[in-house]
Amino acid sequence: MTQPALVAKNLEKTYQKGTEAEQTVLKNLSLTVDNGEFLAIMGPSGSGKSTLLNILATLMAPTIGEVEINGKDILHMRDNEMAKFRGHDMGFIFQNYNLIESLSVAENIGLPLNLQKVAPKLVKERVRGVAELLNIAEYLEKYPAELSGGQQQRVGAARALVHEPALIFGDEPTGALDSENAREMMTYLSKINQAEAISILMVTHDAFSASFASRILFLSDGQFVAELKRGTQSREAFYQQILHQLGIFEE
Repeated sequence: MTQPALVAKNLEKTYQKGTEAEQTVLKNLSLTVDNGEFLAIMGPSGSGKSTLLNILATLMAPTIGEVEINGKDILHMRDNEMAKFRGHDMGFIFQNYNLIESLSVAENIGLPLNLQKVAPKLVKERVRGVAELLNIAEYLEKYPAELSGGQQQRVGAARALVHEPALIFGDEPTGALDSENAREMMTYLSKINQAEAISILMVTHDAFSASFASRILFLSDGQFVAELKRGTQSREAFYQQILHQLGIFEE
């Protein structure tokens, strides 16, 4: 049996500002992301979504807890080990694209491989491959300013995918997109998940985006309070189930 893409155990995060009382943002959270799984985490503002994502993505340390990605303990790595691990095993899709304006689309996508000093021929082949998967091959010689928001977000997704990571993190990946581009982006993310068998963990407040996932965990006040699994039902039916679940929380 293959090991999960991510395992987190008993995560807690407590903040204290000056003389203010301690505030616990995450409370004894545990979760697993299986290989090839598309997991969405939903919750209202202040529920702890961003804190959880930052911890899982190695951008913040928990107060208590353990995190393993691809079988490796990420909380006890040295800085240089962590930088290398991020470059090889993790991909990131940000809400605001985070593309480098002075680099072409091809150069933006190939950046993770070039930082690893991969041979130029292999970089070119891999960039072309992910660009074709995300239907942006015709834009490889263009620059970010020449693209629409949806196209830029697909470039960001290609950059997250190009080095074949074990896990892609999505931070509100459709948050800056209109509904049409959001649908297109989520369709391509689902395609990445299925075609490349790459695990995806996405944080979102949007029920439509979450309906493309295979499983959803709902976070409230630092704890998981519900779980939905899509199973064999259609995305549209899953979307209605998510809306119903959100309605229960609001009652």
